[in-house]
Amino acid sequence: MIDTTLIGLVIAALAVVYVVTRAVRIIPEYERAVVFRLGRIQQAKGPGVIIVAPIVDKVRRIDLRTHTYDVPPQDLITKDNVTVQVNAVTYYNVVDPVRAVLAIENYQVGTQQVAQTTLRSIIGQTSLDDLLTKREEINAKLQQIIDEVTNPWGIKVTIVEVKDVLLPESMRRAMARQAESERDRRAKVIHAIGEQEAAENLAKAAEVMEAHPAAMHLRTLSSMLELGAEQNSTVVFPLPMELLRLFDAAAVGLGAQPSTPKGAAPATSTASPAAGGSAMGAPATSAPATDGPAAGGPTAGPPMAHGAWSDDGHEVHAEGDHPRPVSHQRDDWE
Repeated sequence: MIDTTLIGLVIAALAVVYVVTRAVRIIPEYERAVVFRLGRIQQAKGPGVIIVAPIVDKVRRIDLRTHTYDVPPQDLITKDNVTVQVNAVTYYNVVDPVRAVLAIENYQVGTQQVAQTTLRSIIGQTSLDDLLTKREEINAKLQQIIDEVTNPWGIKVTIVEVKDVLLPESMRRAMARQAESERDRRAKVIHAIGEQEAAENLAKAAEVMEAHPAAMHLRTLSSMLELGAEQNSTVVFPLPMELLRLFDAAAVGLGAQPSTPKGAAPATSTASPAAGGSAMGAPATSAPATDGPAAGGPTAGPPMAHGAWSDDGHEVHAEGDHPRPVSHQRDDWE
């Protein structure tokens, strides 16, 4: 009799312990308890100690902390038909535990799948240059679209970040060549601007030196001092600027003289007069010197006013006539 009573008490005690353990639940601060009583949803409970019926109530715990989902690398094709490999990370959390349980079977899997499909869709509508340079705009668009889809589930997507973009090796080489060409272009432009500024400054310096000749001498001495400071075998012969000016003046003076060499006949000479006539024009370049009579005339005809001109500037007469030589200056033939 005693043994039967003792066994009954032990069984009753175990039943009480089981009921207490099943009825009393401790919910942490970061969780909420969604209770189904006889299949009907109840208000979310927690945190702290809650009492539920062991057989009547069914409890499901929902974590309210931010979840991190690392989107695996996706082989995508951009808007300009470039194959890239993109991975991203998504941060989301539950804001309504009741909707997270009722609206979707598994809110975590649903959110992850939406993140993958949205990433593929947005990258397919974006060019490669925008993907590399406008990362913040793409992240904001991804976050907005995923949040709109998951909002009816009681999920709030806080951050979506594109982590890495892997390009093909050929595209990397092409982009490297493009960047190198751009750097060369900038270097050439900067060098050209420097040359222009240097030319302008040199022109101003030349004006100052022209106004003050002593400045040129000082600059020459400074250049000689710089050359002499080095350990070399350079020999410098300074040339005065006055000597160069003298050469310039002499060149100008020589340029004013006639180009016809001295002793040559003028270019505007006329033919010698015929026998028996007189020479009324300029001296001729040549005259026939014959011992015989002229055509249709005696041997001794009338004297010639002028004969041919020799190379030394004297007048040449026919044979038998010996007038006094007359010298003519070639400077009057200008």
